[in-house]
Amino acid sequence: MFRNQYDTDVTTWSPAGRLFQVEYAMEAVKQGSAAIGLRSKTHVVLGCVNKANSELSSHQKKIFKVDDHIGVAISGLTADGRVLSRYMRNECINYSFTYESPLPVGRLVVQLADKAQVCTQRSWKRPYGVGLLVAGLDESGAHLYYNCPSGNYFEYQAFAIGSRSQAAKTYLERRFENFVDSPRDDLVKDALMAIRETLQGEALKSSICTVAVVGVGEPFHILDQGTVQQMIDAFEIAGEQEVPATDPDAAAGQEAASEQGAAADEGVAPMDI
Repeated sequence: MFRNQYDTDVTTWSPAGRLFQVEYAMEAVKQGSAAIGLRSKTHVVLGCVNKANSELSSHQKKIFKVDDHIGVAISGLTADGRVLSRYMRNECINYSFTYESPLPVGRLVVQLADKAQVCTQRSWKRPYGVGLLVAGLDESGAHLYYNCPSGNYFEYQAFAIGSRSQAAKTYLERRFENFVDSPRDDLVKDALMAIRETLQGEALKSSICTVAVVGVGEPFHILDQGTVQQMIDAFEIAGEQEVPATDPDAAAGQEAASEQGAAADEGVAPMDI
């Protein structure tokens, strides 16, 4: 994307009917670290990739607990994600205090979408540069929603956002028909497999991913690293697969592709996403 005369204000329409600053916010989501979500009839699993800015720093938290029955995974500008997760937490507390019952997931998602939409229609505001996967359980069952910076929201059986998320989407599209009746452990396995698809050959370890679960009889909680590593070992998805010998031309092609991927990563904005 390049600057033009129609992107100086979020309320300025281009002749093609586009709001460029909203599209820029959606682009920030695409550049963030990958986050995935999938659900069955009784459980929802969230997963994300832990990406640090440098080897000397720790990674930013990407999964937040909102209430015992709701949690979110974010991709994009982490600071915006913290603000929105705190807003969601306050809404859940206020609803519980007033009605003495948990806030329905769909109602919270609509309120969050309305809050995001306001930022696309005020010249003194900017859109939130973060996408949220909202996982929750209420009287109508398990739910997984995606909230977009544009103010749109969608319900999914499984979805992935962030950098290199297309590989995870391809895996989820092949498997999503089995998710409805899947038990909890199989959902976690598929979440880890989808996360591995976004790593581009890097070994999957519990230190570079976070997994959270919510379901019937199971409040929202983040699985500890030891449990995740045991699952990775049990599912045998962390071991390196034997690669057949390839000719020099193929090896050179793979090396060139990896160099192009590294060059693309260098163009990411310096803010923590």
